[in-house]
Amino acid sequence: MDILSIVIIMFCVLETSNILMLYFTPGTRRGNGMGVFNAYEKSKADPDIHALVRYLINWVAGTKLIFIALLIVILFTGSPATKIFSVVALILSILTFFWRLYPAIKGQDKEGHITPAGYSKTLGIMIAGFVVIFSIALILSLVLRAA
Repeated sequence: MDILSIVIIMFCVLETSNILMLYFTPGTRRGNGMGVFNAYEKSKADPDIHALVRYLINWVAGTKLIFIALLIVILFTGSPATKIFSVVALILSILTFFWRLYPAIKGQDKEGHITPAGYSKTLGIMIAGFVVIFSIALILSLVLRAA
């Protein structure tokens, strides 16, 4: 099994656990659950707001499921070139976290709206770790392919 397939499988496993958590225990503080946002519990006081929050959580989980399903198809049917371009696409799409989501959660963390405090830094390191792992796997794959 090639290095790109291994990192794609690892990503699929991690994201699948996140999907399951979002669908079945969205209020948890584990696995990037919505419970880290103090506003999640507060939203329960307003049924209209909480319905919107639940909808958005399920939308995110469903979108993640689409990506995981596509990655599984690529794993089983994709050529080495398709896997290379898929990993490039993953790197670029994951990097968008630092454009909009990271500044938002960092600001909420700074204002005390995230529990535990400092979670935004942990999340940022984890997301950066994904990018680094995918980048290393991509470089290794290209080097091994050229050899």
